[in-house]
Amino acid sequence: MKRLLVCTDGSDYAGVCCEYALWAAKRLDAAVDVLYVSDLRQFEIPAIADLSGSLGVQPYQGVVGQLQELEQHKANLIEASTRRVFVETGGLPEERFAFHHETGLLVDSIGQFEERASLVFLGKRGENANFAKGHLGSMLERVVRASSRPCWVTARKFIEPRKIALAFDGGKSGLKALQWLADTPIFKDAEIHVLSVADEISENACLGHLSLAERNLKNSGHKPRCEMLNGEVETVIGDYVEDFGIDMLIAGAYGHSRLRELFIGSTTTELLRRCRVPVLCFR
Repeated sequence: MKRLLVCTDGSDYAGVCCEYALWAAKRLDAAVDVLYVSDLRQFEIPAIADLSGSLGVQPYQGVVGQLQELEQHKANLIEASTRRVFVETGGLPEERFAFHHETGLLVDSIGQFEERASLVFLGKRGENANFAKGHLGSMLERVVRASSRPCWVTARKFIEPRKIALAFDGGKSGLKALQWLADTPIFKDAEIHVLSVADEISENACLGHLSLAERNLKNSGHKPRCEMLNGEVETVIGDYVEDFGIDMLIAGAYGHSRLRELFIGSTTTELLRRCRVPVLCFR
């Protein structure tokens, strides 16, 4: 049975992340692992260190103990809320749901769980989204770059994916994304758009990439709409997603053309920040 890994912090974005994972689990007949990681750094803040110096070791240990109790209480609440989403309300069988609570950093803890997962789900922003609306989650890019599995980065609101855009450059990660889209039944009824970004030098190559994608998707029963775009990657793709009402963007995390910049540095941040739809990232 396929397994999906959902990374949660209890935030609103994490709640939407669970909605997408439930939708995917039902269509893929998959099980779900929910992972919550207590961030060790909150037990190492300067204020606590100052308290240890002024009050002595025993009070400091007491404060840390209280923080750990609060974290365990939070983990219990998150487990109950996610179980309600997937099992009690969502109808996922109990045996296909598991909750895991770890202590450390998400980017370090995710490895042992993603080994058996086919997809990793993450919210675009975390607990501080309402205070820093222009920022992405602090762990998001680190996890996407480190993960060996496709990462489904969700937005603020759940919308059933009916229009899918594939940003395709012919590179290895793009080919993985194309093959996954062709083979996976999750989007079998969706409208597929294939996008390639070119300049005057690479137009012929882009036409070849689009032809390859069109052929593969048609062989799997899709009727893709293929478009060659010109301009800055994040701008033209972001505009296309908005103008054509795209519900989800799929892209390779690393490529061999101008789309190589799609998931490196500022282009990644700008595209994820700009697009108000989920982005499924393939390495």
